[in-house]
Amino acid sequence: MSHLLIVEDEPHIASGLRFNLEAEGHEVEVVEDGEQAIKVIAARPQSIDAMILDVMLPGMDGFAVAANLRARAWLHPILMLTARGRAEDVLRGFEAGADDYLPKPFELSILVARLHALLRRQAWKATPPPPDRFTFAGRTVDFSAQELQVGTAVYPLTLMETNLLRYLVRHDGQTVSRKQMLEDVWNLREDTDTRAIDHFMSRLRKYIEPQPALPRHLLTVRGVGYRFESTPK
Repeated sequence: MSHLLIVEDEPHIASGLRFNLEAEGHEVEVVEDGEQAIKVIAARPQSIDAMILDVMLPGMDGFAVAANLRARAWLHPILMLTARGRAEDVLRGFEAGADDYLPKPFELSILVARLHALLRRQAWKATPPPPDRFTFAGRTVDFSAQELQVGTAVYPLTLMETNLLRYLVRHDGQTVSRKQMLEDVWNLREDTDTRAIDHFMSRLRKYIEPQPALPRHLLTVRGVGYRFESTPK
């Protein structure tokens, strides 16, 4: 059973989600605004397994809430609900630290499936197989801890960043398309704006590349996608 936090100011949506998710066997807590959500997480960060976060909230919006929690190193899954499925809203949500998004109005079955997929990935992260680390060019990725160490610097990674980097490492030397990454890493629809991948790659380059503008490990393959090279030629 997972403990879920729903951040939603529309009572009929919040109560409907609570009822259906409790019927799925989850423990559900509901708050109406971003400030309350941050207080709950700050008071007991390990007690919440995932969050369903609406963008349109009174006071602090969902983007600010997600960014605030990620800045506090709370890296549990966030499923963001947007009033519109506009590309700029989706990208802004990913940049703030969301792990998945769903535009309103949504199908309850789709929301539950997306949430369970995020919880499964979180469970896999929490119980990894033997040493879940990869070292290349003086850099070490600890997938289980969601950290990247470069020299003496340690960078915390979000779940999405971790999963993307793991996928690239597993395809070391192979070109993978943006569409492949969206579908294989996050199980997102093929019509999702693929610029989300570009934003994540830009962030990973800042951690990994000595000169992010001249990458040697995270290479762009024009018109296709990206290729990870652990040992550049």
